[in-house]
Amino acid sequence: MYAIIETGGKQYKVSEGDKVRVEKLEGEVGAEVTFDQVLLVSNGDVAVGNPVVEGAKVLGKITAQGKAKKIIVYKYKPKSGYHKKNGHRQLFTEVEITNIAFGSNKEEVKEEVTAEPEEVKVEEVAVEEVKEEAAQVTEE
Repeated sequence: MYAIIETGGKQYKVSEGDKVRVEKLEGEVGAEVTFDQVLLVSNGDVAVGNPVVEGAKVLGKITAQGKAKKIIVYKYKPKSGYHKKNGHRQLFTEVEITNIAFGSNKEEVKEEVTAEPEEVKVEEVAVEEVKEEAAQVTEE
């Protein structure tokens, strides 16, 4: 079973037991984290959200807070003597995925789908009645 979650403006494919480095989250090491922005869940059947899957959430535990490796940003413009060197270390939170909870409501979806054709049939009957009444008026 796996899921695709969105956090920190990025999307991650996760399974139970995975360790994922995400953008900095508030919380201490050992704290529980819940991801509600679940875009897709797959457990044999695939459930795709619009934009998120209803009733799905991913639970995890914070295992580390830290900074990534330093990157160097160097800006240079020729013939003007412009040089600018800057470094950056991105903050991250390492999360271990403990559970993917997904409660599917397939029966409710089936009821909604079957309700639509019944309404259409009612409208078709109303149109046929109007046509019959119009035919009777033209006969008289």
